[in-house]
Amino acid sequence: MIRSNAAKHASIVDAMRAINGTSSARACFAGGYCVRGTYIPSDRADEVTRSRSFTRPSRVLARFSVDGRANGSETDNLVLRGFSFRLGDGHHRSDILTQSAPVHYAKTLDQMLAFLKAHSPRADGRRDPVKVGAFSATNPETRHQADYIAAHPLPPSFAETTYWAVHAFPATNATGETQFIKFKVAPVGADAALPEGEVKTSSAAALHNDLERHIADSDIRFSLMALLGRPEDPTLDVTIRWPDEDSREAVRLGTIVITGVEPNETCDAFAFDPANLAEGIGYPPDEIFAARPAVYAMHLAQRR
Repeated sequence: MIRSNAAKHASIVDAMRAINGTSSARACFAGGYCVRGTYIPSDRADEVTRSRSFTRPSRVLARFSVDGRANGSETDNLVLRGFSFRLGDGHHRSDILTQSAPVHYAKTLDQMLAFLKAHSPRADGRRDPVKVGAFSATNPETRHQADYIAAHPLPPSFAETTYWAVHAFPATNATGETQFIKFKVAPVGADAALPEGEVKTSSAAALHNDLERHIADSDIRFSLMALLGRPEDPTLDVTIRWPDEDSREAVRLGTIVITGVEPNETCDAFAFDPANLAEGIGYPPDEIFAARPAVYAMHLAQRR
């Protein structure tokens, strides 16, 4: 990390805590549930990457979570959800962080910090609508995530939710060819969204109970997909999607099978670190990703 950004990283963590509550152990996505499972690679994984995290079977440690930032609540299906998971072992470990919207809410660190400050609560615990409106008017791209969430109500289950990593990752395959990809985690054998216009409220407790029920009944399965990039795709702006992203070519890297619940302390003992990427998957070039390892390290240090 660039040392001159350390103060900015700390300010972002502080701003997140101001929005989500300083009493939380985590600055964001505080409500979470630790789980375990296995990863089964597909026979096409090495067409996309030679990373052994994705081309070989391994154990999985993962965490489902909900974030109160979107509307100050963790009690409905318009709140952003997260799914972080660790694949591989030893020197071939990768941590992938995904969320239930395909875009981030800011494209630069300065914009991210300004967004968080604009959405910080007043003394009465509510956001200032005038301040938020003024910021959104001059930074319209910061509305893309919220607009997507509002237009795509989530199912009342972690197990039926689709998740994205918002960054473009350079992937090098078995023959040495490199192209950008985006990760998408799609539920197997479940509807990925509610019918248009239908809304069902799901509290954090209901999501947790549903998660335990799914695991007790059998397991939870997700297809780990790689959306294949094209030369003209934007790779620096995480507030926008690739053209025709939902209909473009994708390769199934493998299947994540969640088989059990872990004590939350298991996941709380460390941070899923975006910098952990086994050879064959490179670092995304955007500014937000470059800051993530340092910001996550600060989160972990404060929790300890």
